Amino acid sequence: MADLAAAAEEIEARHGLASIEGGRHPGWGTANRIVPLGEAYLELVAVVDEAEAAQSPFGRWVAAARHSLPRLLGWAVRTHELDDFARRLDLTVAAGSRAGRSGQLVRWRLAGIEQATAEPSLPFFIEWGHGTQLPGRAPATHRAGVVQIATLRLDGDADRLAAWLGAHRLPITVRPGPPAVASIVITGAAGELVLDTDRM
Repeated sequence: MADLAAAAEEIEARHGLASIEGGRHPGWGTANRIVPLGEAYLELVAVVDEAEAAQSPFGRWVAAARHSLPRLLGWAVRTHELDDFARRLDLTVAAGSRAGRSGQLVRWRLAGIEQATAEPSLPFFIEWGHGTQLPGRAPATHRAGVVQIATLRLDGDADRLAAWLGAHRLPITVRPGPPAVASIVITGAAGELVLDTDRM
């Protein structure tokens, strides 16, 4: 948890973004903190159990990046049609849950983690369980004020991403290059804030 605390302090000191405790991911060997941004959020993730992390695709992804952290690792798309994505793209659906701060169970289903870890310009897909509060809507007071994601900048194959996502209205741009999340542009009353590997 020390890695998470340090990351939270850094992102608040440098960018004025507050985070809240998330929790452990059972079976993944990871834990998180959430930076709520309304309809979206940033997730700070660290390995807390190396043996457990080695047994899960998500845990291995975070563990492999730990020596170059903090950095942008990947992204996710929230959907209510997870099974449709899974059928169209031939993805395996997996369920997950963790205890929330209030003790209430936070539940979700995921698809596409293995593909996203191999090609980080592709998102994985998440469908939140019925009655689960969206992490982005959790209360948090940012020193930067009320902020939201304006643009997600990706490196990769634009045609491949378009085929992966299908029709969408996501605020993303893609430039040619090795697959990666290049930067996140956040806007608010104080102006524009850019998060990238050099400015985390």
